Amino acid sequence: MTDNPFPELRTERLLLRAPRTGDAEALWQRRNVAEVAHLQSWTVPYLRRDADELIAAVAAAEGPEPDRWWMLTVTDHADETIFGDLALHLSWGGRTAEVGYTFGPEHWGHGYATEALHALLTHLFDEMDITRATGQLHPDNLASARVLERCGFEFEGHTRNSYWSGDDNSDDWIYGMTPEQWRAWNDRPRHAPEVVELLEPYPVGLRHVLALAPHKSQQHLVAPIAHSFAQIAVPPVDDGVAVTPWPRVIHADGEPVGFVMMEEPNEVHRVPFLWRLVIDRRHQGRGIGRRVVEQVVAQARVWEVDALQVSWVPGIGSPGPFYESLGFVPTGEVDEGEIVAELRF
Repeated sequence: MTDNPFPELRTERLLLRAPRTGDAEALWQRRNVAEVAHLQSWTVPYLRRDADELIAAVAAAEGPEPDRWWMLTVTDHADETIFGDLALHLSWGGRTAEVGYTFGPEHWGHGYATEALHALLTHLFDEMDITRATGQLHPDNLASARVLERCGFEFEGHTRNSYWSGDDNSDDWIYGMTPEQWRAWNDRPRHAPEVVELLEPYPVGLRHVLALAPHKSQQHLVAPIAHSFAQIAVPPVDDGVAVTPWPRVIHADGEPVGFVMMEEPNEVHRVPFLWRLVIDRRHQGRGIGRRVVEQVVAQARVWEVDALQVSWVPGIGSPGPFYESLGFVPTGEVDEGEIVAELRF
């Protein structure tokens, strides 16, 4: 751990600086918003004197100290608008860091939390040589989980009845990251691949394919690839007719990056169904999913049909907006809580 005061950190849009006594007003207002306080460690109403005392304590310190919580205020470059704060707790002599973040709801949806946390992690790993970063959150706080995941954290465990906030007891999701994982995440491919292929599953390399998975916060939206292979081995029966799966491993520039499976049309269901689409967490954001759907539609045309159906789970992180951007239109049907949509061509 460095002996120097904690420096200001700048990103493309943000300034991360040590808190000042004048930040108490914004902190107090932010923590009194019900949507912000939900699933957090404080309760509403959050008293102004608590905000004053918290800011005074961290402002008096030159920087983070082991075994004490500290924070950074996140503003614009002009230091005029406070977006939120980052919390930091060092332990093991400054070798491990737990992080947290709170932003006002008027600033949600712009990627500020991810951008700020990435800057803090860069400093912690590259300048302070920490050996581990962690983040913990309520399992229902999927928006917060997505911030950790976009910064490269990996889900490590789910502890039961492990956290208390006042009289409320809840579970915890634990995320962690080592320097090696940090470097691997930042070195992952991010460009659009030149070639996207859908290849039939083959035993060679199948173990690697089965290890592909989305982020933890997305796993309630799509079944694991192993589940798909079980359905290939023992196809389900729908309306008295056995489903015929059409499975393909997604390759991007020769590397397996995901899995897609359709239900082929039959005498009962003439419209094929896009049953499963999984893009591994390390390869999301590269435009692969869109190109996969284009090839799936091409295959549906081979079957001489004029439509393709899909369904999705609504909520945070839902693929619904993705499919709607490709022209899928909800039919009004809801199947076991999932919205059914159709693309006609």
